Amino acid sequence: MSADGAGDAPVVGPVLLNEGRFAGWSTWSTGGDPYETAIGPFCFRTDGPRVRCAFEPRREHLNGGGTIHGGALMSFADFALFCIAHKELAGAMAVTLTCNAEFLKAGALQDIVEAEGEVLRATRTLIFVRGLITQVSQPLLAFSGTLKKIEERSRG
Repeated sequence: MSADGAGDAPVVGPVLLNEGRFAGWSTWSTGGDPYETAIGPFCFRTDGPRVRCAFEPRREHLNGGGTIHGGALMSFADFALFCIAHKELAGAMAVTLTCNAEFLKAGALQDIVEAEGEVLRATRTLIFVRGLITQVSQPLLAFSGTLKKIEERSRG
């Protein structure tokens, strides 16, 4: 995930979860990204060439209409961009240049939300990604984005 220059803690790599519903999955949402820590945890795992991302919606992810807030889905899409591009990033820092979203259906509180996607193209500095967020196999949000590899900034 991208560094924001705040705080003293280094950006950490993926952390394997050992308990709970997502045991065996990994996350960056344990201190490496304060925003994702606050709204997550968002999780991911690699199944061969495929990367799957997931989160369990909670009441605080809902909007006033009782469905999953669009901002929560867009934040999850941004997380998924980085997970899907994880191999192409090869440990490099990156920022999101673009993140496009098309809302397809409202999400509910009851079931896990998942994302999958693919890298369309990777250059020396840019990675182009697209994906789909689903809940119970129903598409909620189609997304695409571009990540830019950056030099790691010193914190301070």
